[in-house]
Amino acid sequence: MFQQNRDMGINRIQARRDHRCYGMGLGIIILDDVYPGFPGDVRNASAYPFPIQYEVAEGVDIWALVHEQDKSPCLPAIQRAARKLERMGCRAIAAECGYFSYFQRDIAGYVDVPVFLSSLLQIPLARQIVGSNRTVGLLAARKSCLTPAHLAAVGVQPGGNLVIEGACDDGRCEEFDRLWYHPVRPARPEAVYEKTEREFIAVGTEFFRAHPNMGAMVLECTGMQPFARALQREIDIPIFSWGTLLDYAYSVAVHRDYYGHV
Repeated sequence: MFQQNRDMGINRIQARRDHRCYGMGLGIIILDDVYPGFPGDVRNASAYPFPIQYEVAEGVDIWALVHEQDKSPCLPAIQRAARKLERMGCRAIAAECGYFSYFQRDIAGYVDVPVFLSSLLQIPLARQIVGSNRTVGLLAARKSCLTPAHLAAVGVQPGGNLVIEGACDDGRCEEFDRLWYHPVRPARPEAVYEKTEREFIAVGTEFFRAHPNMGAMVLECTGMQPFARALQREIDIPIFSWGTLLDYAYSVAVHRDYYGHV
């Protein structure tokens, strides 16, 4: 691997308040659930070009976060995970499910590092770049589980030029269900890449074609971005995913240096 000369701006080092480790990147709050993720899934660190530190929100599984109407029992565990990641030295905190947006305001006010809990944070940006005359599509895992409270917590007003679809509604993404949906997934959750990609591309392209004026799409789920580029090849519009959010989050928290010439 090619290595640059050391950063000459790092000469004198000093402890940051209550931080245990240094040179850290993003802290990711992980659901207390057992399922694998393809490279690109947020719970699979292997595809990301910056350091990732995980912390489990103990007792908070998919069902509690996404399906239960009363989400308040989740907050203490999420707060503990966020605080631990902050003390570890992470420069920013994210999570692994778009439905964590419900707690964006709670956690952003609880720790002193930047908080990017949901891909839904990108909706206002998507709306701005396409203009008010074009539609932004939000492709969530389950439309029925996404409430106005999830949107309001990330500064999004429903309606207007925002349209929402559920990729897993009506069993259209069977492979996703085999990973995430408790009533049908096997004891050892599993999925096949090629079948997962086919199902997801079919849902995504159908959503796009149902709204011919769509100018951008936001993917809610952390398991969707392994297939985001394949979907983009089909529909040829800007796509916002957890991958784009984490790249942005890291660039904000740890701004890159520039090495070049004139």
